Amino acid sequence: MTAYQTPLKDRVPLGQKAAFGAGNLVNNLLPGSLGVFSFFLLTAFGMDPFLAGLLGGLPRFFDAITDPIMGYITDNTKSRFGRRRPYIFLGAILSGVLFVMMWQLSAENSQTYNFWYFLIMSLVYIAANTIFSTPLIGLGYEMTPDYNERTRLMGFSQTIGQIAWMVVPWFWVLIANPDLFESQAVGVRRLSVLVGGICIVLGVLPALFCKEVDQKNLSNRDEINVKNLARNLKNLIRNMVLIFKNVPFVRLCGATFLVFNGYQMVASFSYFIIVFYMFRGDYGAAGTWPAWFSTVSALSTAFLIIPIITKIANKWGKRKAFIIATFISMAGYALKWWGFNPENPWLIFMPVPLMVFGIGGLFTLMMSMTADVCDLDELNNGMPRKEGTFGAIYWWMVKLGQGLALVLGGLVLKMVGFDQNAAIQTTETLTRLRIADILIPAFTAGLAILVMWKYDLNESRAREIKEELVRRRGEL
Repeated sequence: MTAYQTPLKDRVPLGQKAAFGAGNLVNNLLPGSLGVFSFFLLTAFGMDPFLAGLLGGLPRFFDAITDPIMGYITDNTKSRFGRRRPYIFLGAILSGVLFVMMWQLSAENSQTYNFWYFLIMSLVYIAANTIFSTPLIGLGYEMTPDYNERTRLMGFSQTIGQIAWMVVPWFWVLIANPDLFESQAVGVRRLSVLVGGICIVLGVLPALFCKEVDQKNLSNRDEINVKNLARNLKNLIRNMVLIFKNVPFVRLCGATFLVFNGYQMVASFSYFIIVFYMFRGDYGAAGTWPAWFSTVSALSTAFLIIPIITKIANKWGKRKAFIIATFISMAGYALKWWGFNPENPWLIFMPVPLMVFGIGGLFTLMMSMTADVCDLDELNNGMPRKEGTFGAIYWWMVKLGQGLALVLGGLVLKMVGFDQNAAIQTTETLTRLRIADILIPAFTAGLAILVMWKYDLNESRAREIKEELVRRRGEL
């Protein structure tokens, strides 16, 4: 292990790590809940499947526009409260309130009314959530300038964020339980209030307790106002061009796109395999096995994988940690062939500790490496620092991958012959489905390793950049 010790001034106190982690939990809980609740647009509110698909897809286009704009705004904001925290505080409150309002639908309303109500509320909610999440991500990148402390911070926050994925799978069970709610529509409305309230309480914590970078060391920021709108737009486009010329960052985006896209493309396949292969189409017999599979995956990620990845990264470097974690995940995917066993359902948990190395390591390492890339950008292009814009573009790539994965995942289901109206699937269909469930994420993970193979922003280079930036700014 390197003999280098993180200076005390560069360490993030536990309280600030916990506050940032609370914000990260919100960043996972809101989209996770949205994904589950959206299913009940069909079953609880009688939405046509095509219209429900539009409600899932149209807001993503709006999201792709708002993210870079908000990144630019937060990077250039001048306020005595900071350039991140005011937005985080306001965005957390608005996101929670609008999430609740978005789901106050009724099955008695006309389908047209519900469609337009939900679409309009979705667009407003996404704008509010962008106000919260984009500055939060930028804040995480700047909380420490230290190479290793960045990994520890992101690992800690990702561990807390996994709590959302331990809880969200159970929303399926709760909403559909007639002993809890008189209807699924009532379940959605009431649970949305709980989710929104939690997000408000936890979402404001980073704004209240996390420390931003000292603004007096930031220079060359643009004046953002209506008068300078044309110049601001020009500078935003210029910044995005500079960012996409940053080769290490492009590698991070490419690897993330591949790993996350491959994982998301088959994310629903495990549910179908459990129900139709292991329990022969008997939903009652399958019971809570799918929910437990997701929960155990999140538990393994939070308390086993992320700590291990953090240690590996600080010992051998982030690039090697990513390659090791991604390779292990490929072995985990292969084990699913034997783990999904109709004779012994408990074996579904066998591949989990290896499989989740992929996603568990991905965001811990990539967010830490993006913080390093922001330093490289300042070295090459000067001020202003662009953490918000880098974060916005990175997560835009994640969302793009997620949207594409949903489309391709449906295409794969059709290609393997899956019949959504059949209670029992053919043996050939299930065999092809199981093969796709293994090969697709393993293949994209292998491609991601190739993309990251020549990533060259290592620990020694990162420290050289940090020292040069300190000298330029005239900091002690």
